[in-house]
Amino acid sequence: MSSDARLVDGAEMPQVRRGRKFDQVLAGARDVFLAHGFEGASVDDIARAAGVSKATLYSYFPDKRLLFSEVASCECCRQADHALTVIDAEAPPREVLEKCGRQFLGFILSEFGQSIFRICVAEADRFPDLGRQFYNSGPAVMHCAVRDYLQAAAARGDLRIEDFDLAADQFAELCKADLWTRMIFNVATRFEPEEIDRVIRGAVDTFMARYGVV
Repeated sequence: MSSDARLVDGAEMPQVRRGRKFDQVLAGARDVFLAHGFEGASVDDIARAAGVSKATLYSYFPDKRLLFSEVASCECCRQADHALTVIDAEAPPREVLEKCGRQFLGFILSEFGQSIFRICVAEADRFPDLGRQFYNSGPAVMHCAVRDYLQAAAARGDLRIEDFDLAADQFAELCKADLWTRMIFNVATRFEPEEIDRVIRGAVDTFMARYGVV
């Protein structure tokens, strides 16, 4: 059995064990996963990037999915926290929505965002909590932040919305138009800035046509 198989095989994901080099291991794993995705990340490369032995790596994360899950959750939280900084509750909707849309689309189209999506789909049956963990640590945080902004904007008369949760979800889906579908079917994996601009502008225009106040 290869060292990678040792980490990947198994029906149950053991618990994370924290210790002195935990953050060091996590940082090294993040660099390798970001560079190579889940399948392309080897245990040797992760240990080397983290500056630890494989024995130390195994002591913290005896399962590769567990390590990826921890890295992905931390990355989702980091992305969500950064996204929150672009939301100015007093700024006009077009400005805020464009910034939020770019942040959201940038993450889901990134190599790491794609890796998260693919492993959640691939492991949905054996590890149903994996997807929920990713969702709660990132997309759910962003959803609540956008919803809260929409409520504030509606309260001051900038938007007219009845179902704020639905409106927040609709905006996220508008931002995925065309590019997301092409990506998940491997039609394209890289997009030009002009393509992203087109989708974001269209998402904001469509949203404002539905919920904006004339």
